[in-house]
Amino acid sequence: MPRLTRDRTTWLTYAQLGLWGFFLYGFGPVVPLLRDEQGTSAAVAGLHSTAVAAGALLGGALFAPLARRFGRGPAIWLGLAGLAVGVTAFGTLRPLTATLAAVVVIATAGMMVISGVSVVITARHGPAAPAALTEANAACAGMGILAPLVIGASVGAGLGWRPVMAVEVGLIALVALTARIFRVRLPQAAPATAAAAAPIGVTAPAAGAGGSDRLPRAYWIAWVLMAVTGSIEVCLSLWTADVLRSHAGMTAAAASAAIAAIVCGMFLGRLVGGRIALRWPPAPLLLGALSVSLVGFTLFWLAPVGWLAVTGLVVLGLGNALHYPLAISIALAVAGPAADKAAGWASYSMGVGFGIAPVALGAVADGIGPHLAFLALPGFIAAAVLLTVRLGRALQASAPAPDRNPVPAGA
Repeated sequence: MPRLTRDRTTWLTYAQLGLWGFFLYGFGPVVPLLRDEQGTSAAVAGLHSTAVAAGALLGGALFAPLARRFGRGPAIWLGLAGLAVGVTAFGTLRPLTATLAAVVVIATAGMMVISGVSVVITARHGPAAPAALTEANAACAGMGILAPLVIGASVGAGLGWRPVMAVEVGLIALVALTARIFRVRLPQAAPATAAAAAPIGVTAPAAGAGGSDRLPRAYWIAWVLMAVTGSIEVCLSLWTADVLRSHAGMTAAAASAAIAAIVCGMFLGRLVGGRIALRWPPAPLLLGALSVSLVGFTLFWLAPVGWLAVTGLVVLGLGNALHYPLAISIALAVAGPAADKAAGWASYSMGVGFGIAPVALGAVADGIGPHLAFLALPGFIAAAVLLTVRLGRALQASAPAPDRNPVPAGA
């Protein structure tokens, strides 16, 4: 069984991804409030998710060349600096065009942070990378639990949602200061040796095998899978509060705070999942996680009262917890020496998920209501199951055949 060793660099990457999580999981509850403030429809408010998609594409395009030019560590810190600038603009500007532009900047920077943290952890932890990435995303979700709660409290106190953006900037400054005081440095470049050992059930190509820039079939299946599971997560983040308000009878403040139930479930799922990922191959584990997501969604969608709907959200979060960490760990492992390029392309998959699904769901919700529109999510889960099955087969096909004529020891 692989062993996960956490050093100062590992803890720093966890904290950096947590900074992105604080914004990401606070962004969903903010969108309905921003829609009310700007007086737009659900479809127009969903353009903020399209802005996230555009930023994801930019961040994915920028990461690989910046990592080659300046190093992975500086690219991550540059992303966090951009995140601070974008969040400041988002919290102070009010016109629709201005908030959309700010979200593009935020997502561009955030995708650079995600890409950098993912490749640093994968290179550093090898076969334990799925567990490390799951823990990193647990930190992301853990920070994300705070954001909806703070937003709900701020709205309930009559202060609105904007003061929470100042908290994000303060947290970024705190992590940067702590890293400087304790002299924690991130790797500047990829290891000069062959690619790190892959997780169990995944075969990584050696350096130079088949061309270092070529991404295999299994990577592209994982890419589509990340787009589909990303669609699930962003639709929940953006429109769950509306369902809680319209179907479960919750107030705006309570519905905004209740988004933390999903993130709480994700946090717990990733804490436990990090250990399980050391023992089980990623593809079968992902199938189990998708099954849990479907159970949680069913409970949430059918619930006529707030407390039961929130319980369903917790279960839903437990399943969603492992979607992205397992998919990205497979994608980066099968990419081998092309991990920086693979991480950049992975951001494009997130852009597709963030850019299409929530806008389409918002447009449908304007016509039939958010509760009925949410029936699209079981379709996404079913598609993710089919993709995971195909991914498992692709991983089996790429595994080397056992040596039927082993050379005796000492020969």
